[in-house]
Amino acid sequence: MTILFVNRLTVIDASLLDPLRGLLGQSWYLDVELEGSLDHQGMVLDFGEVKKQIKRCVDSEFDHRLLIPAAYSGCRIEDHDGRRDVYFQLASGARIEHRGPADACAPIDAERIDETTLATAIQHRLKPILPDNVLRISANLHAEEIVGASYQYSHGLKHHEGNCQRIAHGHRSRIYIFRDGRRSPELESDWAQRWKDSYLGTKADLKRKFTLDRTAYYHFGYISRQGGFELILPKRSCYLIDTDSTVENLARHICTILKREHPASEFRVAAFEGVDKGSISEC
Repeated sequence: MTILFVNRLTVIDASLLDPLRGLLGQSWYLDVELEGSLDHQGMVLDFGEVKKQIKRCVDSEFDHRLLIPAAYSGCRIEDHDGRRDVYFQLASGARIEHRGPADACAPIDAERIDETTLATAIQHRLKPILPDNVLRISANLHAEEIVGASYQYSHGLKHHEGNCQRIAHGHRSRIYIFRDGRRSPELESDWAQRWKDSYLGTKADLKRKFTLDRTAYYHFGYISRQGGFELILPKRSCYLIDTDSTVENLARHICTILKREHPASEFRVAAFEGVDKGSISEC
């Protein structure tokens, strides 16, 4: 048998529900190995077909979705008329609720979502679409190696034409802040702490505030081209901004706050959205 491999075939940007950390944005590289016999071309599978078939499936089934640990005892999922309601209780007793089109979520048969359980789900989903000469597929997920500050956030962009309009998808992102021309690890760490495991919500999308069992909650909601979305989560996990949470607006927001806090300094902020992409703001 021969093994074909493709490293960093794609990046999955998604959010997941975690019993301890809550709603968590994540970005993973996907590596794959295909083991099988050679076809008439002398190949296990053409590299072009590997990238096209697997990326199409992963983008459709897992990317920009809310990943749900369906086997977790504190999770309940209700499907009706093409929509999916998710009720999730955290270990602290607080809750998260998500309502939207069914394809905005991906239930995973596991108690926790991590690199291993998601890779297993990807393998099971990919096997039926591959040719018969491919006998085994192995998927490996790994996060970008980041030296320095980073944060994990979730958000939704109601005006986006694609899947970014889903109210709970996310990213694991680095941040670079230059103060008066010099990199500032202190300010980078400060913003990484501010946005740690956060939901970056637009003020206009905040439908109501309420308290239940001594926990304060925010209820977000909007209607986009894919349908209606709602998200309820603890207030302590949220950070509100005045605009849509595009990476361009996020970079500008950070820069504006820094300038307000340190008016005598000049700033250059490079805010990343997942891996190797982002926006720069100067002020």
